[in-house]
Amino acid sequence: MDRQEQIEFILDHYQQPRQHGSLEPADVTMPGGNPGCGDVITVYLNVDRANDQIADVRFEGEGCTISQAAASILLEKMNGQPLDAVDALDYNEMIEELGRDVVSTRPRCATLALGTLKAAVKKYRIDRRRESGEMHEIDFALTEFQI
Repeated sequence: MDRQEQIEFILDHYQQPRQHGSLEPADVTMPGGNPGCGDVITVYLNVDRANDQIADVRFEGEGCTISQAAASILLEKMNGQPLDAVDALDYNEMIEELGRDVVSTRPRCATLALGTLKAAVKKYRIDRRRESGEMHEIDFALTEFQI
């Protein structure tokens, strides 16, 4: 895509976001934000436990065009994917998908949704380990601090 096509792609997702809205009930509700610029996003995640994949994922948020469009683009792509696919995603890949030259001055905005989705998957796994008894309270407290 050339620069103009990248801008139109971002604007389309900003104006008509996919995967937008809350998800009730959700296995995980994970807030995220960029304190420096005021972008906020909440990711709602439901997991197909039998297949260890995303059953549904949605977001709500406020902020700049890049942060909100990036959430739409990412979550549309990840819906139905294995959780391991989220682990494998790289922040640079997200920037490339949006168009490095378009978002080069706003990398935190471009990767806010990815960081929040990764945190949601991590919390989901911690919660499952805790439910199964594999994790003691002290382990949970230490791991939760790292999210």
